[in-house]
Amino acid sequence: MARDLILEIGVEEIPSVYMNKAIADLKTIAIQKLSDARLSYKGIESFGSPRRLTLLVEQLEEQQPDAVIANRGPKKSIAFDPEGKPSKAGLGFARSQKVDFKDLEVREVGGIEYIFVIKKEQGNASTAILPGIMQDIIHGLSFPKSMRWGYYHTRFARPIRWLLALFGNDKVALQIENIASGCYTYGHRFLSRGPLEVKNPRDYFRVLKENYVILNQEERKELIRQQVADAAANAGGRPMEDDDLLEEVNYLLEYPTAFYGSFSSSYLEVPPEVLTTTMIEHQRYFPVFDSSGKLMPGFIGVRNGTDHSLDVVRAGNERVLKARLEDALFFWKEDIRKPLEDMVQGLGDVLFHERLGSIMDKVERLKNLALYIGQVCGLSDEKTLKRAAHLCKADLLSNMVYEFPELQGIMGRYYALNQGESPEVSEAICEHYLPRFAGDRLPASGSGKVLSLAEKIDNLVGFFAIGIKPSGSQDPYALRRQAMGMVNMILDSGLNLNLASLAGTAYDNYAAVKADSSREDTVAEVVEFIVQRMRGVLLERGFSYDLIDAALAVPSYDITEVYGRITALQELRQSDIFEDYMVVYNRCHNLSKKWEDDTVNADILVDESEINLHRSFSLIKYDVYRSINRRDYLAACKMLADLRPQVDEFFNAVMVMVEDEELKAARLGLLKSIANLCNFIADFSAIVA
Repeated sequence: MARDLILEIGVEEIPSVYMNKAIADLKTIAIQKLSDARLSYKGIESFGSPRRLTLLVEQLEEQQPDAVIANRGPKKSIAFDPEGKPSKAGLGFARSQKVDFKDLEVREVGGIEYIFVIKKEQGNASTAILPGIMQDIIHGLSFPKSMRWGYYHTRFARPIRWLLALFGNDKVALQIENIASGCYTYGHRFLSRGPLEVKNPRDYFRVLKENYVILNQEERKELIRQQVADAAANAGGRPMEDDDLLEEVNYLLEYPTAFYGSFSSSYLEVPPEVLTTTMIEHQRYFPVFDSSGKLMPGFIGVRNGTDHSLDVVRAGNERVLKARLEDALFFWKEDIRKPLEDMVQGLGDVLFHERLGSIMDKVERLKNLALYIGQVCGLSDEKTLKRAAHLCKADLLSNMVYEFPELQGIMGRYYALNQGESPEVSEAICEHYLPRFAGDRLPASGSGKVLSLAEKIDNLVGFFAIGIKPSGSQDPYALRRQAMGMVNMILDSGLNLNLASLAGTAYDNYAAVKADSSREDTVAEVVEFIVQRMRGVLLERGFSYDLIDAALAVPSYDITEVYGRITALQELRQSDIFEDYMVVYNRCHNLSKKWEDDTVNADILVDESEINLHRSFSLIKYDVYRSINRRDYLAACKMLADLRPQVDEFFNAVMVMVEDEELKAARLGLLKSIANLCNFIADFSAIVA
């Protein structure tokens, strides 16, 4: 027969950020351990709430099947000496397996003979091996930060307080440090008292539900989502959609009840980003907006419990939020009394990096870079860019950003607008930090794009120059994200920027810094780093790896130009001329790839087919060059694909590798010149046809 298995690890509240991975790992590890133990089952699920991690295995077999295990030893040629007697290696393998050498078998694997020991292992009852499996599962869970408790050595996210382990109606005996498993669980921390007896795995879910624990995290999340939406609708609004907040709240409680709270509309004087940040980051509330998208003087909170005395809970939360909003209003009023220009003066006292100078030094570098990028790309104007760069870091010295660092740039925009700066300057102050994270919006204004690019290339070059580069999972200054942000901005805006010149200009701005690497090396490393991020961006956008590699094989410092070639390659692959083009390229390239010289002595050519191919190629060659120069790559490919009849005729009529060295050189030079012209667009040998 088969029975259900339940394992519950009862703990003190686990941080919400750990939960998703822990629940997934619990299932993954269990699948692996049960597979290793040769135990079959119908289904497996894992659940979690702040106080428990639960594994449910449905219809787990009660008995391991018998197994025949074949352990491979050394090759037969090594296991036996030249006389056919057991060698030391063969005898050593038999001894390690605790069998007699004569009991070994010879089997062939991949055309090579090996010696094997064949063991028959009798299956055990599941009840005999489950304690060890469960212990391995628990010890196999890992967390970003683990802790030990008491004098024990086991590490876990938080101290384990109880263990429930049932196989059908039977208890599975296991022990983790001082905690022995039992047939008891615990309900909601405040709405349930004492241990609760569980008779079997199915009874477990009933017991928890009756004691105010919604165990299934997906069910709990959907309940929170619906309750929040209903509470907001009853107040005439809609809640902010924030999946991260919903995820966090979901793992902060076991029995959700949403409620609507309000605050004085006088606080709406403060920018809405400040209010929503206060609600979300400090209190885990859902902000509420009206039908026109304006922030309402209200919020949705979610309590861990029933609706008992909900008015008292609401009033308490309103008092806590009021204190927070009072602080925000005070910071806002204090900050707008001080001109941004005054804040700028203090940036010289704020360190950007001990080797890269102050924030004021960075501002000066940003001015130079912004003017360079703006001129090259034809974006914005000198006056706007200089002003935006001058003010872009000023809000770092504001009270609001000191309290809420995540509002840097956002508050700078509000302060600039409040003090009469132009909308373009104000927006650039905000946008120069964009994108802040994967999937974030890109700068929309011309000045914002310029300043954002300047910010990111300054960071990349500065840190690379002093030897601070991403390594493995370590990227403390988020340089990968900034490089990807640059790639997305350049490609989406179609900007033609020479990355080497840009990085070189940024390096020159660090003239006063004692760098660890030269200008040439730093520029090369930064450009390669950005190009590699481009590869990842293009893969995410659906381009195949071979087209990307083919285009990147043709060096270019202008990633917009590279993007144009990759797009053309994709269109070529989907077109009717792709086969003809690849035949032309492959036949010419494969024979001439080891030939270095692409000059052609046309007077040497003798066969009508090669004279015809040379004439046809000469007629289109300069048109192909012109198409490539104006970035009409598909037109260039079309002209080259039209050479297929002449190429086929050439290969059918002549032998290239003849004894006449001059004729062979002329023929190889002709093929090489055609292949080289194709390679102006991409390395087509990298394309998987």
